[in-house]
Amino acid sequence: MRFVTFLAIAAVGIAVFATIASESDGRTVLEAKLSPESAIAQQLFDELAYQDSVLFDAIFNTCNLEKIGELVTDDFEFYHDKWGLIATTGAQFVESIKNLCERQAKGVDYRARKELVKGSMTVYPLNNYGAIQMGVHRFYAKTEGKEDKLTEVAKFTHVWKKDAGKWKIARVLSYDHKPAE
Repeated sequence: MRFVTFLAIAAVGIAVFATIASESDGRTVLEAKLSPESAIAQQLFDELAYQDSVLFDAIFNTCNLEKIGELVTDDFEFYHDKWGLIATTGAQFVESIKNLCERQAKGVDYRARKELVKGSMTVYPLNNYGAIQMGVHRFYAKTEGKEDKLTEVAKFTHVWKKDAGKWKIARVLSYDHKPAE
């Protein structure tokens, strides 16, 4: 192959380097390679997608209060468009989840499932702090012996802090809740 040119392509804020080459038969070939910046962006995306799944598993599936406490900062804040300011500390948030789990165990509240809408998540680094995670999630009501029922769809913005190599969620904005149609 004969080298023709290098192109820097920005796709959704991630740099990809491409080489356009000509084969001996005259065909043009585009070869793409992730730049180091892209690999770092993908690693950040993967880390936060994983942290998101661990946090919501602890909240919705296992009611693991200890795990939730490990995943939120002491100065954690949660804002919800329907209910306003929900928590101003990590301990307050854990307590609210404890109360929710107790209500669910008594049958007062239904158990829920949260699902991240595939392709909706974006991640932006915050220098010397952590990252912003944004996306859309669906909420389902879980009833024993029945198929999960979609109840609403909402957007979210999370601010994650990386401290001593561990991710903790510091701020939650949950908004634009719309009932299922």
